[in-house]
Amino acid sequence: MSVQERKRRDRAERERLIVVTARELAEERGWDAVTTRRLAERIEYSQPVLYSHFRGKREIIGAVALEGATDLAATVRAATAAPACPRERVAALARAYLDFAARNPAVHDALFQLDGGLAYAREDTPEPLKDAFAALLETLGEVAGDGVEPALFTETFWANLHGLVTLTRAGRLPPEETGQRVRLLVRRLVMA
Repeated sequence: MSVQERKRRDRAERERLIVVTARELAEERGWDAVTTRRLAERIEYSQPVLYSHFRGKREIIGAVALEGATDLAATVRAATAAPACPRERVAALARAYLDFAARNPAVHDALFQLDGGLAYAREDTPEPLKDAFAALLETLGEVAGDGVEPALFTETFWANLHGLVTLTRAGRLPPEETGQRVRLLVRRLVMA
């Protein structure tokens, strides 16, 4: 391995460490606790090293969001692989999305609440974000119904899931009724 290759590998490993540490810290203590000083202490590098990878917290949030989008896409695809019936796949997708958001609230915030400097629903949207949407579209597009644009249906269904996550986390909806809400959402929106 050449010196240049080793430097590139070391840089990529450091960047990965920063993202993983930021994600862990945000999940433990919230995004307000994620500062370059705390990150530098945790990864045992100086703040200038952090700034050589990311210009600031906004870019770190964006990097966590991209990693989270990849994880979300994999979670949704795994959940929807087994059910044979389209309606069952949609219910599995909804449960997987809600479970992902509950297990990874800081990642969900990085993806959908915080400014990570990422473009959404545009030509320059990063591939992991496009793939996360594609993972939803793969299942939801097949149940959109006649005359309904699959992407529009996917956006609408996803917005409902996002609302459930947001309102439940804020204490506006009791979490014990989430299963009933998912069943109602699937029954009312999915054309079987």
